[in-house]
Amino acid sequence: MCKRDGVRLPSQLGNVRRYRGVYLESSCTFKCSFAVNKGKFYKAFNSIFGKIGRIASEEVIFALIKSKCLPILLSLYGTEAYPVNSAIRHSLQFAFNTAISKIFGALSKDTYKYIYKYFGLWTIEEQISARQHKFKLRYSASESVVCRAISKLRQSL
Repeated sequence: MCKRDGVRLPSQLGNVRRYRGVYLESSCTFKCSFAVNKGKFYKAFNSIFGKIGRIASEEVIFALIKSKCLPILLSLYGTEAYPVNSAIRHSLQFAFNTAISKIFGALSKDTYKYIYKYFGLWTIEEQISARQHKFKLRYSASESVVCRAISKLRQSL
C-alpha cells in the first residue's frame, strides 16, 4: 500500500494522482484510472448491503445503489470529459454486475438486461453516453469564448 494525497492506494496503481475527484495515471498519453472508484464502489455497496442485506426489498436496495454507489463508480467528472474506452466500460460494468449478482445470486448475461429494465437501471454504457452527451451540450452552450471556439472546432471536424 502507498499513500497519495491522503488516500491509501494499492501499490499496483503505480504513479496515480488525484485531481478534482479524478485519478490521473502517469502515461505518455492522457489516462484516467477508475480502480480507486471501483474500490470505493465495492466499499459503499458492501456497507449498504451488509447493513440491510436481505431485510429490505430489491427496490429499496437498488434505490440506495443508484443514489449512493453509482455516482462513486462513474466518478463526478471523469466519465463526462474523458473518452472512456471499451475496456474501462466493461470493467465498470463488471463491478456493477458483481453487485447485482451479490443481491440475486449467480445470473446469466440475459438476466442482467431484465433486471436493468425491471428496476429502471441503465447499463454503465448508457449512463456514460448520457453523461457525455449532457457535458457536450453544456460545454457548447457555455458563455466562455474558449469553450465555444473548441466546440465549433470539434463540430467542423
